[in-house]
Amino acid sequence: EKEESNSSLILTFFPFVLTRTQKPTPSGFQTNEYADAQLQEIVRKMRERATIYKEKLKDPVLSSPEGSPTACKEEKKEDAEAKPEEDHYCDMLCCKFKKPPLKKYMEYLRLPDSIDSYTDRRYVAWLMLVTIAYNWNCWFIPLRFVFPYQTPSNTIYWFAVDVICDICYLCDLLIFQPRVQFLKGGDIISDRAEMKKFYHSSTKFRLDVISVLPFEVLYFFFGFNPAFRANRMLKHNTFFEFNDRLEAILDKAYIYRVIRTTGYLLFMLHINACVYYWASDYEGLGSTRWVYDGKGNMYLRCYYWAVRTLITIGGLPEPQTLFEIVFQLLNFFLGVFVFSSLIGQMRDVIGAATAGQNYYRSSMDNTVSYMNTYSIPRVVQNRVRTWYEYTWDSQGMLDESELLEQMPTKMQLAIAIDVNFAIVNKVDLFKGCDTQMIYDMLLRLKSIVYLPGDFVCKKGEIGREMYIIKQGEVQVLGGPDGTKVLVTLRAGAVFGEISLLAAGGGNRRTANVVAHGFANLFILDKKTLNEILVHYPDSEKLLMKKAKVLLKEKGKPAPGPSAQQPRGLAGLFGQKQETPKLFKAMLGGKGKEGLAKLLQLKREQDIQEAQAEEENKPEPEKKPAEPAASPVPPAQKEEPDADAKPKPPAVMHRGTSNESLIISMSPSPRAGEGEILKVEAKEKKKK
Repeated sequence: EKEESNSSLILTFFPFVLTRTQKPTPSGFQTNEYADAQLQEIVRKMRERATIYKEKLKDPVLSSPEGSPTACKEEKKEDAEAKPEEDHYCDMLCCKFKKPPLKKYMEYLRLPDSIDSYTDRRYVAWLMLVTIAYNWNCWFIPLRFVFPYQTPSNTIYWFAVDVICDICYLCDLLIFQPRVQFLKGGDIISDRAEMKKFYHSSTKFRLDVISVLPFEVLYFFFGFNPAFRANRMLKHNTFFEFNDRLEAILDKAYIYRVIRTTGYLLFMLHINACVYYWASDYEGLGSTRWVYDGKGNMYLRCYYWAVRTLITIGGLPEPQTLFEIVFQLLNFFLGVFVFSSLIGQMRDVIGAATAGQNYYRSSMDNTVSYMNTYSIPRVVQNRVRTWYEYTWDSQGMLDESELLEQMPTKMQLAIAIDVNFAIVNKVDLFKGCDTQMIYDMLLRLKSIVYLPGDFVCKKGEIGREMYIIKQGEVQVLGGPDGTKVLVTLRAGAVFGEISLLAAGGGNRRTANVVAHGFANLFILDKKTLNEILVHYPDSEKLLMKKAKVLLKEKGKPAPGPSAQQPRGLAGLFGQKQETPKLFKAMLGGKGKEGLAKLLQLKREQDIQEAQAEEENKPEPEKKPAEPAASPVPPAQKEEPDADAKPKPPAVMHRGTSNESLIISMSPSPRAGEGEILKVEAKEKKKK
């Protein structure tokens, strides 16, 4: 601080030091123009710096113009020590690729003490593995139980896959599920004992335990019958949990929903094919026209029959026995119910996937119908259609605020920061303001799309808002005809801020601003900004300070031919200050001439008063009219000749006079009028 104050004092008294040390320049001395320019540049910079420091002392809110000090060497050493480990590369054939170290793999694969089922992708991957094991059991247990595909020659392979699926079930039961976090009274419980206790008290735990009961021991008594593994299909909770978690992390979840619904339909047809083969085997293969005749691929023939029956296509052989008739009736009723349910679910999935598109089409159709009703010109209709298409293609919705309104304020702020903070943070106007104030402003910004050639604002309009360019370009037009491109503004630029920050308001636009191509702009009105600045007084002071600077720059005269600067050391000093208006009024001229005029005016006033007194006196006698001598002195009686040369100004000559000039200042009797200047000329009393 002492160094800053000393520098400011030196800068303040710099001209006076030069005045003292300056020597008179000889008449024939030639100055160096380069040296003069360098000296003038140095003085200009020092004056600007002194002005900045003065403003900083007056308003401490402004930041220092100097850059931040460089980091010391010790900090650089610490940063060097904190650098990550060297990258590991693996050479393979002709290519070289980056390979993370084994330590990072182990850290990533290490099982945490608690698992967040909503955000941990490793848990979702594990659920997918368990789901694959569950689907194996659901699809192949009925198949192996009904169709004669499991034979003594391949039993070992079926048994090996069954063991792998059972290991997945046991790991999920003993390792993963007891580590899953849960909510209790709004709190996330991550204690190991509490999580295990919660899982053991749930219905899911009971079903998981039943699904891993080893009924396979009955193989020793009844042989390898897949029916003893039917309890493995009770682990359906894990299957539905995997569906929910996967849909939450997918960008286009409706695609997976369509695939899953199609899988439900195929599984129902699979179960129907298995039941049909079991019924045919019960009646006897080839015993009637209705049952399977045992020719061809048994699974494909039965699946084909299930498809035609469940979807009620028709064209099947008529059932012959009572069992066949009852079976066919139940199959038709079940097929109608299941198929209609799946079709309805498929319709809902596709409808939810195209809901936004349908809303866009409906809005556009309603708007076009409205314009046709009121005979809107085709040019305007085409522009409206273009706006709808571009808005939908660029952001996937017509109004972003409708989507964000359903979320809490904190989530809206988080999304706004990720999407728009990088753009607003580049704006010079808001640099140095409170970060929380910028966050509040992000929630109030309105996004509007302008088509090519649209006027964002026109010259002469009352400005009530400012604009921040989010995407695209705008052009500022001017010139005599208003078509000359003065400047092109791009993403991150701001215009209209003077109307927003001006205290008086009602500022008119000084130029036309037109969208050059498609432009997406943020709009912030003055009312919204004032509501935000109420809670941030420091930021308000800073913005008002910047507003004064902007208004001052706006009010500068148009640049013209620069005035010729004096050469030599005379250019180091500023221009002579103008004479105060009070002394101008008192003197009325240069030098002693002003005092002479004041005395002359005083004499004329005295003569006029004496003449008025003589006219008011009554005349004693009437005398014949005589040319009365005018009391006006000859100096005033003579009228100036138009052709005559003007007289030289009156000059007060040296000498003694019997008059004295009295100049006094007295307060005005009326409040707020200041003081009154009185000038009197009085004759001295003779002693």
